[in-house]
Amino acid sequence: MTPQVSRRTTLSVSGATAGGLPLAGGAAASPARVDPFRFYLGAYSGGDPAHGIGVASADEASGALALEGVVPTADPSFLALSSGAAVLYAANETDDGRVTAFAVADDGTVGAALGSAPSGGAHPCHLAVHPAGGHLFTANYGSGTVGVVALGDDGALGAVLQVVEHAGSGPDPDRQEGPHAHQVVPVGGGERLLAVDLGTDSVHLYAFDAAAGRLTPEAEVRLAPGSGPRHLVVHPGGRTVYVLGELDSTLTACAYDADAGTLTPGAAVPTLPENASSEGNFPAAILVSSDGRFVYASNRGHDSVAVFSVEGGDEAAPRLIATHPCGGAGPRHMVMDAAEIRLYVANQTTGSVAVLDRDPATGALSPGVGDLGFARVSCVLPAATAP
Repeated sequence: MTPQVSRRTTLSVSGATAGGLPLAGGAAASPARVDPFRFYLGAYSGGDPAHGIGVASADEASGALALEGVVPTADPSFLALSSGAAVLYAANETDDGRVTAFAVADDGTVGAALGSAPSGGAHPCHLAVHPAGGHLFTANYGSGTVGVVALGDDGALGAVLQVVEHAGSGPDPDRQEGPHAHQVVPVGGGERLLAVDLGTDSVHLYAFDAAAGRLTPEAEVRLAPGSGPRHLVVHPGGRTVYVLGELDSTLTACAYDADAGTLTPGAAVPTLPENASSEGNFPAAILVSSDGRFVYASNRGHDSVAVFSVEGGDEAAPRLIATHPCGGAGPRHMVMDAAEIRLYVANQTTGSVAVLDRDPATGALSPGVGDLGFARVSCVLPAATAP
């Protein structure tokens, strides 16, 4: 049964720069009509009841962002869309751990709340929807757990079907005193889930039974002690997984065998130039271009975006080819637009989303226009992504 919507999570839309947002009429949406220039911004609300999810639009010619309104909800630090873009999910990174769903209209505007549910642990910092719908996966940093939440046919949140607890620790006494699940990534058609745990220096592989809504452990793959794996991305070819180490500023290329269900760590390369110190640097976000030629990683502290070649012989041994200023400080998350000609960087420390232009041929980045201020921004999500 879908939980009742509380006053805290009931949707109210406040105008940000030019009036309020129109309300969506319902959960159903046509993917073909999703606005490719619509973006959603996650953030830490900082106790401000009027803060929450930003809804923005990008200028078609320049990519410049404009804020249209805010959907209040507590600490929506990470966001995800259903496969048809009809529902927007927020991880409410609070002590009690909640997730909240909102209906999205055909034009990408956010409307009625579809309810809230437990995330399966404390401080959920990442979530992902199963490719076929029906289930939502959560990574709960505070409790070191992975949750499986049922979804209704309309995308509404249902019961927590399973909570898997990680165990162990790492050599960093401040950050690795116990497990800290940081990311969940369905792979293939959703028959497997990869879960990254910063606290235990590991990536967990789970088989997923969609009919039962259950995860079954397959393997726990250890990375370098003290590396603090945070996020990963799968190369479009499906044979290589890149894992970003938050605590040692490295990118590790892992060989992935989908048939055998194995992940084998290989070359680990720095995310910083040779003359840069890793002290005080904490990588956060990682993504790969759809043509499989470039991987991008954000450096918080160095405040840059590292660009790696992963084409041809570089796929298993990524080669750092450049670092570019991130356009602010504390780049926690980033994403490309649907055409992959711009990179949008959520700079949490400066409270801004920077726009960087991207050359698809060389992978190079350069300053764009139309950076957007948004307090404590932690996630930027486009309504439409590249095919």
